[in-house]
Amino acid sequence: MSVETLTHPMTLEEFWKNYRDGYGRYELYDGVMVEMQPTGTHEQVAGFLAGEFFAQIRQLKNSYIIPRQVIIKPIDSDKSGYSPDVIVLDNSELKNEPFWQKRSTITRGETVKLVVEVVSTNWRDDYGHKLIDYEALAIPEYWIVDYLGLGGKRYIGEKKPSTISVYTLVEGEYNLQQFRDDDLIISDTFPDLKITANQLFSIVL
Repeated sequence: MSVETLTHPMTLEEFWKNYRDGYGRYELYDGVMVEMQPTGTHEQVAGFLAGEFFAQIRQLKNSYIIPRQVIIKPIDSDKSGYSPDVIVLDNSELKNEPFWQKRSTITRGETVKLVVEVVSTNWRDDYGHKLIDYEALAIPEYWIVDYLGLGGKRYIGEKKPSTISVYTLVEGEYNLQQFRDDDLIISDTFPDLKITANQLFSIVL
């Protein structure tokens, strides 16, 4: 079966069969398989953050890991699967993931410590579908890194500045903090992280 021959919305099972590791990044949106084509600057930002998180993990000496590619399956949906730009997992929880061994897929919020989406032209997905689905999964921390200020004005303000939105789960709902300029980014997952918004944005801006 090839992607081209499908005449119906793709299920996650069909997505797994069509997805080929090493041939780009793909996500599944409500039955539609979408190829992700990040820019170089997009990858610079994601790579920088992954490096900073890894340094924190080594310092904390905990069981967290940062896998190369992961699919997150939303609750109550077999037609969507997201591939975040950076994800921090609790290695000790992977034994409870039914699809991890064969499909590198996460279904439980308890396994995830932090997710990062670096905003590109599909910013509505990061601020919309993914925000709702990550909250429903009870993923404790979700970063939206909007270094180009692409998001809607209702999300980052009238002047649309470069913004890092950090959503932290509090009593089952996301609480938002936004960071710009010389603001020190606050992370519950990595409380000793010492990065300002400008330090992150200076990687590419």
